[in-house]
Order: sequence, then C-alpha cells, then structure tokens
Amino acid sequence: MLTATVAAVRHRRANVIAVFLKRVDEALRVAEVTLYPFLDLVIRLWLAQAFWVSGVLKLANWDTALTLATYEYPVPWLDPFKAAVLGVTIEVLGSMLLAFGLATRLAAIPLLILTLVIQFEYRALDQHLYWVALFGWYIVMGAGPISLDRLLTSGLASSALPLVKPLGRLYASLTRYLGPVYQLGLRLWLASLWFAPVLIGRSFLEAVLGFVSPLLALGLATRLAAIGAALALLGSGVMGTDEIQTINRLYQLFLLGLIALRGSGPISADAILQRQLARWFPPLESWSDAALTDVPHVVVVGAGFGGIKAAHGLRLAACRVTVIDKRNYHLFQPLLYQVATASLSPADVATPIRALFRDQHNVRVLLGEVTDVDATARQVVLSDGTHIGYDYLVLATGARHSYFGRDDWEPYAPGLKRIDDATAIRRRLLLAFEQAENCADPEERQRLLTFIIVGGGPTGVELAGAIAELAQHGLTGEFRNIDPAQARVLLVQSAPRLLPSFPESLSEVSAQSLRALGVEVLTKSRVEKVDAEGALVSGQRIGSRTVFWAAGVMASPAAQWLKTDADSAGRLKVGPDLSVPGLPNVFAVGDTALSEAWDGKPVPGLAPAAKQQGAYVAGAIKARLEGRTGLPPFRYRHLGNLATIGRQAAVVDFGWFKLSGALAWWLWGVAHMFFLVDPRKRLSVAIEWFWAYLTYKRGTRLITGGKE
Repeated sequence: MLTATVAAVRHRRANVIAVFLKRVDEALRVAEVTLYPFLDLVIRLWLAQAFWVSGVLKLANWDTALTLATYEYPVPWLDPFKAAVLGVTIEVLGSMLLAFGLATRLAAIPLLILTLVIQFEYRALDQHLYWVALFGWYIVMGAGPISLDRLLTSGLASSALPLVKPLGRLYASLTRYLGPVYQLGLRLWLASLWFAPVLIGRSFLEAVLGFVSPLLALGLATRLAAIGAALALLGSGVMGTDEIQTINRLYQLFLLGLIALRGSGPISADAILQRQLARWFPPLESWSDAALTDVPHVVVVGAGFGGIKAAHGLRLAACRVTVIDKRNYHLFQPLLYQVATASLSPADVATPIRALFRDQHNVRVLLGEVTDVDATARQVVLSDGTHIGYDYLVLATGARHSYFGRDDWEPYAPGLKRIDDATAIRRRLLLAFEQAENCADPEERQRLLTFIIVGGGPTGVELAGAIAELAQHGLTGEFRNIDPAQARVLLVQSAPRLLPSFPESLSEVSAQSLRALGVEVLTKSRVEKVDAEGALVSGQRIGSRTVFWAAGVMASPAAQWLKTDADSAGRLKVGPDLSVPGLPNVFAVGDTALSEAWDGKPVPGLAPAAKQQGAYVAGAIKARLEGRTGLPPFRYRHLGNLATIGRQAAVVDFGWFKLSGALAWWLWGVAHMFFLVDPRKRLSVAIEWFWAYLTYKRGTRLITGGKE
C-alpha cells in the first residue's frame, strides 16, 4: 500500500519532470487531434486529383489511351486494351474512393500497384516513390477522421453485411502489427535520403536535413526532428530549382507532417525512453485504485468555472479528487441568456462533467446535493444523508438570484442562473408572441407584447438586446395578426446608469445602442411590485405578462454550513490564500468567496476570476501536499469586462483600452468562444452565430415544458 507520506515524497521528486512530460504530451495530443485530420484530407485529395485528371483525360480520348497502352508504356503481361481499361478504372474509381475516404485501404492497393507498374515499366521518377510511400501508409494505417470510413465504422461494425467484421479485424491487425514496422521503414527511408556524415560547408537546408536524419532513423526526438526538417524546407522555399524538385519537396513535407503528428511509433528510441521514464516517474494514471485510496482526499463542491479549474489543476497532484454537483453538467453561464432568447440550444452551453474528467484518473464525479459541512469531522453531508470525508475542501457552489427579500416575486419574474431557468424564460418569451397572435383584446395583446427586464447589469443588458433583436428581426414574417417588431421591451435599472462596473462612457454607449434597437431604458427607476399583471416601477403601473429578473445575486448557503462570517450577499469571507479563517483546509472560490485580492477591492463575480481562484487553490493544495510553504497570496488579474447589446454592438473595457461597436462585438464573440470548455461546443456555437448573423434566423425557437 502506498502511504500518503511516501506518495508525497515520490511526487515531489518527480513533479518537475512529470509536469514537463505531461505538458509536452498534452501539446502533442492536441496537435495530432487538431491538425492530423486536415493533413490526411489534403494528402488524399492531392493524390486523388493526380490520378483523377489522368483517368478523365483518357476517358475523353479513348484512342489516345489505347495508343499509350500499346506504345508508350506497354505492360508485357497484359493485352493493351485490357491494360487501358484496367488503368483507367483504377485511376477514376480509385481516386474517387481515396478522395472521399471510402474503402480507403482497398482503393490504395490498386493505386499502389499501378504506381509500381508506372515506375518500373514506364518511367522511373522520385515522385512515384513518394506515391508508393503514401499509398502504403493508407493501406496500413487507414484514412483519418475526415473520411467516410471513419464516419461509417460504428454503423458497419454492427451491421449484418458480409465480410465487414472480418475486414475490420484484418484492418485492425494491419495497423497494430505492420503499423510500427511501416513507421520505422518510413523514417529510415527519409533519413537515407538526407544523411550526410559531413555537415560543414553544406547549405543551410542540407545541414539541417543531414543533422535530423540520424534522429529520424533512431526515432529520437522524432516529432521535433520532423518539425525542424519541415521548417527548414519551408524556410528555404518549397519551390526548388526545377519543377521536379519542387514536387519532391512537397511530398517530403507531407511525409514529415505525418511523422510529426503521428509520432515515431513503438519501434523507436522515443518509445523506449518514454517507457523508461514511466518506470522512473510513474504517472498518476498508473496508480492503482488502492494507491489512490491512501492519498489525501480533496473534495470540490460545485462544477462551475472555479471548481472545474481547481480539479483540473490537481491532475498531477498526489491526491484523489471528488467533484460533487447537484447537476451532471458544467454550465457556461455567460451565454445562458442566448438559450433564453432562442439563439442557442442548452447543449451548446452545457458539457457533461464526467466528460471533462474522462482522462483524469484521480477524479471521481458524484451527482449529489451538499446540504451541510461538518468542519470538525471534516465531512460534507449530502441530501440523501451520505457523509463524505475530506482532507481538503474547495467550495465553488456559485450563486443564485436574489429578490432582496421579495421572494414572492419569483413566480412572476424568473431569474437566469440555470438551464431550467433559460428554457422556462424561452417558453414564456415565445409563448407570449403565440398568445398575442390568438388574442382579440387589444389591451391584453399589448400586455403580452410588453417585456420587462429588471436589472441593468451585463445580464439585463444582453437579455434586453437579444429580446429586441428577436422581435425586430428573428420573427419577421412569421405572424399574421401581430407585428412582432411592435413589441415593447423595457429595461429597468435602479442605478443612475446601466453597467455600473463599466466606465461611464461605455454605459452611455450601451444605453444608446439599446435605444437604437427600440428598448426603453429606465434608469433611476425602482421596481416596487411584481405580479401577474406586470410591475409597478417608481409609482407607474406597467402592464406586462412577461417580466424577467436580472437585478441581483445571493451566494449559496456555504457560510451557513460552516457557521462563519459572510457579507450581505452571503459570500464567505476568505483570507489571502482563499482559505476560510479558522479552517485552513477549507477554500472558497468564485461567487462563493469574498476576497479582497483586487488591489484591496472585492474580486468581481466573473468567470475569469473564478478560474484564476480555482487554479490558485489547486496550486496551494499541491504545495501543502509536497511540504512547500511560503506560497504568495492570491492576486486577481483583471482581464476586463465585456457585454454585448445586439447585432454588431458591444462594449469592452480592458482598463487601459476601451472599445465599442462592431469590433467590440467580434472581440466579445471570440472571447466567449475561447472560454467554452469543450472545443466541439466552440465550433457549434460559431456555426450557430454565423448562421444567425447572415440570415437573422434562430434555429432553437422551441416551446418546451409546461403542461401537455
């Protein structure tokens, strides 16, 4: 059994090397997953077009094809007519299959044979040898992710089609047993082309290629060697002294790209070195479950930005981590208003928590609601009565909306903090237009088409702008009895201006942009009552069937669990290291914590702040596990404030740099896509936004929930 002390000592010894190797491995994996599919597609298309053009030209002039097969490159063991038919069929059909990545291995075999015939029976060119190398790659390794083969794999594997399963097993065996040998052969062949014992006096390109050739042959620092050779080729200009040299350099870049992205393979010095380092410095993933049971236990309550960052930050620490959340997804709250206004679907802004930690061996995800913390016994209590012990506790429980003591308003003015809130608001919003279409009473129709948003912070501003855009453009031409553009949108703010955390100049720009969208901006106006008929705003009755709340937040009851001091918003007061005073092993981050680490001012409740705090707490826990002291206090680095008002309208405040208008809108979009934790979500959100930008159409206008 591995004791906590031994684990900490071993981890402290290996930490620097382990972290470095892990970071390098992560970077290489990201590069492979991101770039290899596109390189594979480019190579397939390049090879396919060469054979496709030849085949189509021969089909267009069959007499020329017969003449070539008879006199120019006759095949002694084939009749000229059969040779021409077979050659054209392989060129046309094989190139099509290769381009689409359909039956790629089977298509590459005749293309490889045809290339060998051309090389040995017609004209010997280095280009043909590169073709052979690439076709051999596809026979052994198969097509990349952007191919029909990959798309159809799962479906075909479970189908009743004959030969599919045997072929699948054959392909897997080819890759498993011949793949390493082929990668070795490919490296040795390229190394032989460039090997030069004497490097002095040679050109820069020849010197670099001569230097990397033994590295490629040995498979030592293979990816770096391949990247260096590719950069040398690019730096000297892909264009060679003649057309043949230019083509050869292009194919060399293709092969170097495959080696750089797929690695050297198991038969290499890199693989041997990696196995040896794993024995010297065992990675956390190799620890047994029993070993992880004996290391310190870190419990993270809440899978928001701060909690996720803290848990990820402990991926190389000698500890086990339990992430507890009452929902099974991580929510990207900054874009939640777009779900509420039918711009995005819930799946675009939520990611399953378990998926985020699929590759982190020391993390366990637990679905449950924490209702109390026993700090004396070091246990968290779940709603089902379960007690979970901890050595370190990270509270990242977030916040909920606050009605400033008027919780009776909540049924009439829902807030926006959860997926359920967003879909409920979307339902109310879209249902208001549907009911107005069917309403014959002009006064009731006006109430249905009046939308009140309470609160002029970023959420209120973005919600008001999105509703106005939906009414002005998104629903155009879809109703017959009402004009959605005549909807009345009011934004009520008790403060003298919108966006109080922004500079006054940007607040004014925001107000002007909202008014340009048709939003009525009511500043210095206080909501005195909210009911089913509307709201009473500074003594004025405004009839509305749809009121949304974006005016305030209240932290979770974490302070009540610990029976410690909290501010008026319920936030835990934490020390310089984000630990709770009197409880050094309990930390609070994000909206749960009140930290004055922003030059003596409270850290704002923003996603970047929570992520910084989560990363700091992970570092503090690792330092304690390794016996290190003297960790500097947490300091918040303000990255700026961003808010969008509508189409091509946003405000950005970086302190030293302020921006508004279309450029700020693009910057806002890029920043929010960057902060999405799932790369796939970034792509789907970008496509959804681009479609909406071009067409004004929103594809998620679904009225869900309520009674059937």
